[in-house]
Amino acid sequence: SRSLVAQLALGTALFAALLPALAAGAARGWHLGTGLCRLTHLLWHWSLFAQVLLVASGSCGTVWARWDPRSRRLAVALWAAALLLATPAALVSGVAAGTSCVRRSVGILAPAYLLHLSLCLCLLLLLPAGLLLAALAVPRLRASWATGAGLLWLFPALWVPYGAGLAGEFLLQAGLLEPTCGSFEHF
Repeated sequence: SRSLVAQLALGTALFAALLPALAAGAARGWHLGTGLCRLTHLLWHWSLFAQVLLVASGSCGTVWARWDPRSRRLAVALWAAALLLATPAALVSGVAAGTSCVRRSVGILAPAYLLHLSLCLCLLLLLPAGLLLAALAVPRLRASWATGAGLLWLFPALWVPYGAGLAGEFLLQAGLLEPTCGSFEHF
């Protein structure tokens, strides 16, 4: 529906609007302080998680067929949930060596980072996999794909590599995966 597409476009635009600041910070150094670094990561993950939740809700029902009070409440709830889920990202990000806005400024086993990593893996890997399995098992969900809901899967398909990269980084940093050429080749 138009309301779902508009919200996905908003999430994508918010994500894309933050990329130049992060790229400039990586190229020339981050001189905007820790607060703005954390805000940038909060907004970046908020847009990412909102997209995932919108895709999940759009692929599981017809609530987005009309822009009525029910779908408006769902939209507010999804965006609020995405903001809440993105909060650990802001808590673990920061400025390293005064010049770089980093995604993780805490230890790999810090509780806040483990929460953030768990949320990312659940939303970026497990939720899409669960929805795919549900759609394959439930004919009603599979039938909705024929009407265009399958195109929504483009969004989580683009984020699966990011989730896999986070998992790989955690395994390497925590010492659970040996940092050898062979492990990097397999990854």
